[in-house]
Amino acid sequence: MSRIKRKKEIISFLWMFITIVLCLQWIILKLLNVNLDFPFDFVLPGVAIFGAAFIISWAAELAQLEISQTLAIAFLALITVLPEYTVDIYFAWMAGKKPEYTAFATANMTGANRLLIGLGWSAVVFVYWFKSKNKEIKIGENHRVEIFALILATIYSFIIPLKGTLSLVDSIVLIGIFVLYIVNATKSEISEPELEGPVEILAGYHRSLRIFITFLFFLYSGYTIFISAGPFAEGLLHAGRKLGIEEFILVQWLAPLASEAPEFIIAMIFALKGQPVTALSVVISSKINQWTLLIGMLPLAFSISSQHLLPMNLDARQIEEILLTSAQSLFALIILSNLRFSLKEALFLFLLFITQLFFTSPQIRYIYCGVYILFAFGMLIFISSNRNGFKQMFKKSWFVKK
Repeated sequence: MSRIKRKKEIISFLWMFITIVLCLQWIILKLLNVNLDFPFDFVLPGVAIFGAAFIISWAAELAQLEISQTLAIAFLALITVLPEYTVDIYFAWMAGKKPEYTAFATANMTGANRLLIGLGWSAVVFVYWFKSKNKEIKIGENHRVEIFALILATIYSFIIPLKGTLSLVDSIVLIGIFVLYIVNATKSEISEPELEGPVEILAGYHRSLRIFITFLFFLYSGYTIFISAGPFAEGLLHAGRKLGIEEFILVQWLAPLASEAPEFIIAMIFALKGQPVTALSVVISSKINQWTLLIGMLPLAFSISSQHLLPMNLDARQIEEILLTSAQSLFALIILSNLRFSLKEALFLFLLFITQLFFTSPQIRYIYCGVYILFAFGMLIFISSNRNGFKQMFKKSWFVKK
């Protein structure tokens, strides 16, 4: 074995050891039921999430050797949004006993979705441009499955604010879209990924051992994220309350920042490694999970907790938040419909997201809804004016023969 290869192997194993320890410190503290004070109450679980994000990204890369990249990324996204599921389903469960918690459930869900597109999707383009100076990411045809799943979910999402409730009917439709997405993801072709770092070393192991390590990585990192997200979010909330910030705002923005950390970190890692399409796939798949399965689970948790098949009633503020989230999703999807995501488009998406945070007036936020929808339909008209525009948009979707 050459000295260079040996050195590379030592560095890879050292990096794996460090990330495992970053997770292990919080697992031990959690098992010992140690109570921590500020700032360790959010720093230590945050460090554990950071370590788990690396481990789960390695697991996803290893999984691509056995299953399609689309399916591997789908499972990656599902595991990394476990913190978001935990927090939001907790609020929905409590809403079944205390109706005022309904506002927190919708606040957390809308904040997470808007952060993911406005910050997450845009950041992938920014980081990739910073590394390569390339001002555009070209997405492969195999990613139309994700885009089409989001189109269906987004179109349906506009019905929710119109009827003013989240019900079991919404659960059936949105979870159904998620199931169709997963089924179609399994049909994608298996492609040989470009492996670097620890994954490159592990990929050379015997297949049975490699699969076992992949399973352990998913299990270990998933468990770490699951037990870390709550304390991390609560620690941030505790710190935020000292500043006298409104609870709705804290739940909408600070809690998702904690729970969205894994997929953000993983996407940035892929972008820095020169894999922008994989990075974008992570945040797009996370959006599918949150926009279908997560929302679909809320009425289920609410109904089980309340022991009645009742819908979650939304007030004016919650309706406004969901409508704004739907409008943002529509605009972002139209941008991706040509399978290209440019630096200018990412910057515009980011600016529309970040500037709306400074306005709490419903009138101004409804104007933002109108801007998103206006630009979305403007781009849609432009696409349809091109030859075969709509045919290309829905090419290789579920309802069009390949």
